[in-house]
Amino acid sequence: MVRCRERIAVGLVGKIGFCVWLAAFCTLATAQETNKINLIYNGSFEQHSACPQKIEPYGYMSEVDAWWQPTDGSSDYYNPCGGKQCQVPKNKLGYQYPRTGDGMVGIYTSKTDYREYIQTELKEPLQKGERYRLSFFVSLSELSTGAVATIGGLFTAERISDNTRGMFTNNDKTHYSNGIKQKISKIFHPQVVNPFENPLLDTEKWQKIEGEFVAQGGERFLTIGNFYPAEQSNVLFPAYLKEILPGAYYYIDDVELYCLTCNQKQEIVEKQVTITKTKNEKEYQVGQVFVLENIFFDFDKSVLLPQSFVELQKLIEILSANPKMMIELSGHTDSKGKDKYNKVLSENRAKAVYDYLIGRGIDKSRLKYKGYGATMPIADNSTDEGRAKNRRVEFKIISM
Repeated sequence: MVRCRERIAVGLVGKIGFCVWLAAFCTLATAQETNKINLIYNGSFEQHSACPQKIEPYGYMSEVDAWWQPTDGSSDYYNPCGGKQCQVPKNKLGYQYPRTGDGMVGIYTSKTDYREYIQTELKEPLQKGERYRLSFFVSLSELSTGAVATIGGLFTAERISDNTRGMFTNNDKTHYSNGIKQKISKIFHPQVVNPFENPLLDTEKWQKIEGEFVAQGGERFLTIGNFYPAEQSNVLFPAYLKEILPGAYYYIDDVELYCLTCNQKQEIVEKQVTITKTKNEKEYQVGQVFVLENIFFDFDKSVLLPQSFVELQKLIEILSANPKMMIELSGHTDSKGKDKYNKVLSENRAKAVYDYLIGRGIDKSRLKYKGYGATMPIADNSTDEGRAKNRRVEFKIISM
């Protein structure tokens, strides 16, 4: 594609006509590019709730918005604002500048059984039968022992997770043999995967992983990593690697997902193409109460986990679209524990959401928060399922 910012030398004859044509071509190219909607939140890892401080062997990547680790393998976040171990370009696990912006993440992939993955929720579920293109960039740490080929992206309808530190497998398959019930682990097959014959060897430049697929429909989550055992990963051992780390370690940046065939409504506004969604606008009224369904905290703590980002982003969009709306955030717990402790915990969790919204530009005059402990259950506290429903954060519209 012609890049409009590049200077192009032309002869004097026909120069004006060529420039007119080029300007029109570049305007069209720009319009076509703005026609795309990246379905990935924070694909360049710029937005973060805190600056990373250390590379923890049993840590949890909780600083970067909208991304988390789905297994006990401790993925890492890098940003110039972080501590020495998490700096860029030089950090504890290698030397690399982010491909764009300031942030990037890093994961172990193979050579040993130990693996790391990153996961996110898409802006909207994928549509059945539509074709999508996923792309992201990786760069091998020069401190690695080896390199691999088969890093890929797996799309699933449900949030998947595992408490192991090895290869991420599908453990939900039940097999019966001679009347004996046992769980069978099966390999996940990512929709997009770097080819086996194309090992990712570059420690200086960023290499692009890209592929197209047709959605089954309803896929909402993306997990990135190596889903194949070492013998299927094309593990190589380049002589230039320093062999300090126990496996193949890759930095990741610039994750993008576009629908190639979705029908979207286009509007021409001041000679630019913009995209509008054809969804019905929801009407809100004073007194309505909404449960924030996907707000996550560490057990017995009030620190928001990055899995909460998508739900909170939806709330920010509601508040931004309704600038006169004022809400009260309310925290609730189940009946386990002492009343005083539950009230403090629920209030701290409501305040965590309050602080997050303020940090994202919502005026604090539009927000209130309160903790109710276990005094307002919405389900039976005698069951695990009921207690899970009672542990929640809600928002109530108090004025419009």
